[in-house]
Amino acid sequence: MDNFTYKGSELFAEGVPLSRIAGEIGTPFYCYSRATLERHYAVFADAFSGLDADVCYSLKANGNLAVVSALACLGAGADVVSGGELKRALAAGIDARKIVFSGVGKTAEELTRALDAGILQINVESDQELETLRRIAGQKGVTARIAVRVNPDVDALTHAKITTGTRGNKFGIEWPRVHEVCARAAAMPGIELSGLAVHIGSQLLDLEPFRAAYRRLGDLVAGLRADGIEVRNLDLGGGLGIPYDGGPSPSPQDYASVVRETVGDLGCRIILEPGRMIVGNAGVLVAAVIYVKTGAVKNFVIVDAGMNDLLRPALYGAAHAITPVREPSADGKLEEADVVGPICESGDTFATACLLPPMSSGDLIAFRTAGAYGAVMASGYNARSLPPEVMVDGGDFQIVRERIGVDDLMARETVPDFLGHARTENGGPGD
Repeated sequence: MDNFTYKGSELFAEGVPLSRIAGEIGTPFYCYSRATLERHYAVFADAFSGLDADVCYSLKANGNLAVVSALACLGAGADVVSGGELKRALAAGIDARKIVFSGVGKTAEELTRALDAGILQINVESDQELETLRRIAGQKGVTARIAVRVNPDVDALTHAKITTGTRGNKFGIEWPRVHEVCARAAAMPGIELSGLAVHIGSQLLDLEPFRAAYRRLGDLVAGLRADGIEVRNLDLGGGLGIPYDGGPSPSPQDYASVVRETVGDLGCRIILEPGRMIVGNAGVLVAAVIYVKTGAVKNFVIVDAGMNDLLRPALYGAAHAITPVREPSADGKLEEADVVGPICESGDTFATACLLPPMSSGDLIAFRTAGAYGAVMASGYNARSLPPEVMVDGGDFQIVRERIGVDDLMARETVPDFLGHARTENGGPGD
């Protein structure tokens, strides 16, 4: 459920018509609904009531400060995967004691920042990272709280590029070695082993992989405790999928039942890292039609958003429902067309054989379920601006990231002195 609905034949975000925002700031732009964010967080958190559980929102899904701040106000923690995301989480008001730091390539500088911030735990993913952290903690005279990330060798049954829990993936420590690594970590000065972590992938629509991974985690807990190694925290990661195409998807309550069944009786503090589940349906990308083109074998609706603005279709073959901002009549004619962007690549295609009402230049469309892995993955490819982001609260909206134009991007570039001979009097390149 979301708060993007038709009212009087026009698509609104809560109480604001999307056409009004387009008229004021131009297209393309991302729009987030605060009410949807808050509702999704509440539904997810409530599913785990009665368990000792922390909800640590995954910033990689959408790190906009307004989005993260809205969740911080609800008591959310954060899952971060870079020093930059750590900085964003703290700036947005997330309590450092509710931040976990994951990722296979944390640098010494990032680990130092995490220790200085006093975060809840660092999820260690390799022997070398553990040694680096031990050295830094020793130099600083502090204790580093860690969890060992387990690679459970469980296929998440999702897209290959977002599967993270099989032997062939770069993430975590292979589960047969986890006991050995935990024993070594527990004996290290400057290291406090708090528990185990696991994350098997993203956009899971089947709960069985979760069940298999968590059972393996439970077996590891039993083995560690049998050897006198304390396990207090279990970080179960994220990955619960959402219905991009309107099809069925597991609910937070269904997911919580799996957690209770597999690890709910271990007496551990449970850490959950939802991202897409919280913010995906809370955002749309609004674009305008530039041209409608009749091709030799198909028709094209060419819009002013491109794969630089929303990469998921080009990168993953992902589908986003496309909705006209002006509501089509119930008995109106629908036409089949590919919806494409202006980028100079054939991969810049959002949908093929999409059924839409007759479209004209200037018409607005909305890409639904674009709140996760949308703006956060945008780029300036083809020397294009980065889209602005707005947040709606009831009948009001505010820009929460300005459009980053080509001039803004070029201002960060310089032509080196040794190419000065190639400049003309007006500052442009010579012939």
